[in-house]
Amino acid sequence: MPAAQHTNATIQIHVAVFLFGFTAILGDLIDMSAIMIVWWRVLITSISLWMLIGFGKMLRDLPRQLIVKYAGIGFIIGLHWITFYGAIKLANASVALICMSTTTLFTALIEPLYIRTKVNYTELAISIAILPAMILIVNHLDISQINGVISGIVSAFLAAVFSVMNKKYIKEADPIVISYIELSSSWLLISVILLTMNLFGQSMSPFFPPTIYDWVYLVILALLCTTLAQILTLKALKYLSAFELNLVVNLEPVYGILLAIVILKEHKELNPMFYLGAAIIIGSVFLYSYLNKKVIK
Repeated sequence: MPAAQHTNATIQIHVAVFLFGFTAILGDLIDMSAIMIVWWRVLITSISLWMLIGFGKMLRDLPRQLIVKYAGIGFIIGLHWITFYGAIKLANASVALICMSTTTLFTALIEPLYIRTKVNYTELAISIAILPAMILIVNHLDISQINGVISGIVSAFLAAVFSVMNKKYIKEADPIVISYIELSSSWLLISVILLTMNLFGQSMSPFFPPTIYDWVYLVILALLCTTLAQILTLKALKYLSAFELNLVVNLEPVYGILLAIVILKEHKELNPMFYLGAAIIIGSVFLYSYLNKKVIK
């Protein structure tokens, strides 16, 4: 493989992961409820993906049963995003990102059961090592942020579930088509939830972004941090190994927390124990990547 292609792919995945990390910052900046942020995000993203797949032409050859499976995964993705942005609103972006690091633990437990593979004991041990760090973080957080931690951990669990399910069915169709089905079904589920809440007198206000800045943040969130980041990831997959890809993806909490410090000034809200726990979690993730590489060799 030409060195230029590998270099371009490496740059693409770093840009994609940086954009993924930026989603937490935008979620904090947008002055709307978590569920409304997700509703607008998936709506705008679905429209952009609809155009990318030729206004639905690529869907015609997919079996209906497969479409239903992807739609089911999309429902889980929608709930994941609601709880993720809920964690940001209930705590802050840094807490939400660190909670997402527990996805590895849930994946290590779920994947052998769902895909019926052997338990990876290295993966399980590294994941369990994250738990003391999470306890360290939670014990030193303000009591008002605990609900944000709970929401973040639920979000991490849901992320593990849909990631494992996607892994099983990713080869069945074009990734962009899969993304469209999953995100559009997420939008449908959230729309039903909003309608139900409205019928019971619990309307989410505001429905429309209240300021021009909120509109700009939403468009950036949907088109850059979702659609573009997804396309860059898919392109990078053609030239990077699974290890190289995962190593860069592990940088998402790092990018996100650094952005939260610079843009949101969250270092003023968090104490040294948070950053100690965060360092242990991030270090554990990289240790897993290193040990996994040794095992593969």
